[in-house]
Amino acid sequence: MEEKVTKIIPVGADGTETVRSYTRDDIRYMREAIRQARLAYRKGEVPIGCVIVYEDRIIGRGYNRRNTDKCTLAHAEITAIKRASKVIGDWRLEETRMYVTLEPCQMCAGAIVQARIPTVFSGASSPKAGCAGSILDILTNNEFNHQVEYDQGLLEKECADLLKKFFVELRIRNKEEKRARQELTDQMTAQGDGL
Repeated sequence: MEEKVTKIIPVGADGTETVRSYTRDDIRYMREAIRQARLAYRKGEVPIGCVIVYEDRIIGRGYNRRNTDKCTLAHAEITAIKRASKVIGDWRLEETRMYVTLEPCQMCAGAIVQARIPTVFSGASSPKAGCAGSILDILTNNEFNHQVEYDQGLLEKECADLLKKFFVELRIRNKEEKRARQELTDQMTAQGDGL
């Protein structure tokens, strides 16, 4: 039997605690999802990464590529699902596990349910767009014909820190670009006034 890594997490204002146990493999697979997120980061994409595991082997990897591909559907989970389906030779990804660095959005949560993925681990929560409990809970909705066992918080700090770093840098970059555009506009206006 594989050794478990136990983490005690304070939950709620009343100080109650939740005990979560992750296997060393769970941690290893989430670290691979984080590596995928770093690929997105290096491309200037929101750093979200995902892997899908079947029989202790990664069969699908993906990272966010929306800007690179100019495609709304180019989310990490969708890419990993497509690749895993090719490997398995079926759209049903039963008996797999997904590891993703950010709580899935509505599109990805729907795709996870449709693909019949039974277990999903995510790192960081997504309070503004998450559909595994933050905004909606698509993954465990009993109205669907498939529900997903969902665990949020695996390597949460690492996942959240990478996202925070990206958005801090993006805000700085956007301010610099706005300032440069304004300077150019001011120069063009000054040149036009001199005619």
